[in-house]
Amino acid sequence: MALARAREQSPLRRGRLVEALRAGSIAGALGTMEASCFIRANTKLMPVALVPEVHLHLAEESLPIWQKTEEELGRMNVPPPYWAFAWAGGQALARYLLDNPAVVAGRRVLDLGSGSGLVAIAAAKAGAAHVLAADIDAYALAAIGLNAGANGVAIGTTPDDVLAGPAPTFDVVLIGDLFYERPLAERVLAFAVAARAGGATVLAGDPGRSYFPHDRFWQVAQYSVPVTRDLEDAEIKRTAVWRLDAG
Repeated sequence: MALARAREQSPLRRGRLVEALRAGSIAGALGTMEASCFIRANTKLMPVALVPEVHLHLAEESLPIWQKTEEELGRMNVPPPYWAFAWAGGQALARYLLDNPAVVAGRRVLDLGSGSGLVAIAAAKAGAAHVLAADIDAYALAAIGLNAGANGVAIGTTPDDVLAGPAPTFDVVLIGDLFYERPLAERVLAFAVAARAGGATVLAGDPGRSYFPHDRFWQVAQYSVPVTRDLEDAEIKRTAVWRLDAG
């Protein structure tokens, strides 16, 4: 559960990686091994439990992949490798999109904090006209590219911190399991509210994280998501998909 504790309780650390990337070249930040080669060497392509239509490069254990990521970057306290796991909120949201393709079919979609790209891939498979996966972690961007290719879909990516500026114009904004730390949750909610005010549909997948703003969303679906005790506090997480209220 070390990774789960980091996701729920640690200070926001993703900013450290993006600062490093902005301070120097991505190649320097990633060290000697290309991110895609690192991912292939340390993960296994496998179907996602709740979304078996999608195959992802996933780690089989949390601590080894985290330690190897630190070794590859050549420093300690790097962001946890969120991209190496199919988190409960992302699984639920991906399942919902595949079961309800009309939500994204023919529409422009933004996947926030995309991680492995699971939700973005599901949106593409459901017929979205364009999907942009946003993540500030360079490893995540590499994982998204590999996973999109493995699933035969085209997904755009951006390393920009989209939360830092005005909400870009998209028809649908997807949020898979991002309400696990207060500072991040506050930024995500502000972005989501701005996107909703601009006319976007905003959907979130959340398994009851500490900082999910239930009073701003209404539930549209619920799933029992198989996860691992290495990541969570139970082997099955009751996880809901939520739509942001217009109010």
